[in-house]
Amino acid sequence: MARFTLPRDLYHGKGSVEVLKTLKGKKAIVCVGGGSMKKFGFLDKVVAYLEEAGMEVKLFEGIEPDPSVDTVMKGAAVMQEFQPDWIVAMGGGSPIDAAKAMWIKYEYPEITFEEMCVVFGIPELRQKARFVAIPSTSGTATEVTAFSVITDYEKGIKYPLADFEITPDIAIVDSELAETMPKKLVAHTGMDAMTHAVEAYVSTCNCDYTDPLALHAISMIDENLVDSYNGDNDAREKMHNAQCLAGMAFSNALLGIVHSMAHKTGAAFDDFGAHIIHGAANAMYLPKVIEFNAKVESAAKRYAKIADFIGLGGETVADKVENLIQYLRAMNDKLNIPQCIKNYGADSYFAEQGFVPEEVFLERLPEIAKNAVGDACTGSNPRQPSVEEMEKLFKCCYYDLRVDF
Repeated sequence: MARFTLPRDLYHGKGSVEVLKTLKGKKAIVCVGGGSMKKFGFLDKVVAYLEEAGMEVKLFEGIEPDPSVDTVMKGAAVMQEFQPDWIVAMGGGSPIDAAKAMWIKYEYPEITFEEMCVVFGIPELRQKARFVAIPSTSGTATEVTAFSVITDYEKGIKYPLADFEITPDIAIVDSELAETMPKKLVAHTGMDAMTHAVEAYVSTCNCDYTDPLALHAISMIDENLVDSYNGDNDAREKMHNAQCLAGMAFSNALLGIVHSMAHKTGAAFDDFGAHIIHGAANAMYLPKVIEFNAKVESAAKRYAKIADFIGLGGETVADKVENLIQYLRAMNDKLNIPQCIKNYGADSYFAEQGFVPEEVFLERLPEIAKNAVGDACTGSNPRQPSVEEMEKLFKCCYYDLRVDF
């Protein structure tokens, strides 16, 4: 038996945040990030709508990118004291992911972070509060997914929390919020969305319910991402919808080792002054993983179907897979994303020598590869890598080498 789960209600279109004034409840806590939602007036608008609904509103602000376990625990403590019956998370993937984890800890104060990380092991929520997610970026789709990613900075590892319990009750996909994204964020979140859709389509858990969502998302991203990056707000609105469709697909079909690898390298080199931003990591790793997975015939045929769906041409399955790889590399170029870790600068742009030194990468590689193989996303990848194969694959991603194994 398989399961397909989405939020009960999804409101979309410009101005759709207004639906907040129809909620029934006594108290709402609003979880936000670093200030853009306040700067552009969206935070005030959300608070006003919730107050119009008759609720007392409290803010939890300043949730950092790649939120930490510490932030989750602090937010949960604030919720415990305030006792909200609605949790409203708005902004990029980070504040929404953090608020999901806070929600678990709020409802179950005794639960440990390690227990929260048990895949599909979270106890039944909604005993105290329900959850609204309002994304301002067009990539993570956490507003419709059963996932959250939290970083343990002591270990330098991102942990995905996975359970249908943390699928939001209400998603509000209002493209006005996405119009505020800076150009670099458009690129990274857009390639995150592309990776979600591609990995969902070739996942071992794909099904008739997820395939149409994944393919249509890929088509919309193909048609709109570069234009959105170059400032077209109509394309920006289309991308906001496309990333949500990709989220619906991967939340139910799951992901693959592109995400396993991105989770385990994102914070692995932060002692050198930077992170490998999640969307950029996905963009660099996706072509390599396609080449790795395509050694499995069933996966190769699925990649070929993607190539056919967006009109990339090719006579044979191998031709079509190669065309898809080259297409994704060309998209990285158009979005100013480097092709490999070696050339990934501290600012996320191309550098002759990136911020991760070769000797440090090689020294940490065995542990990173082991952790990536053990990541929650690896199980649904169409080809199961050994730790040795994962090390070789990471080397291809560092040096920009072809995958011939």
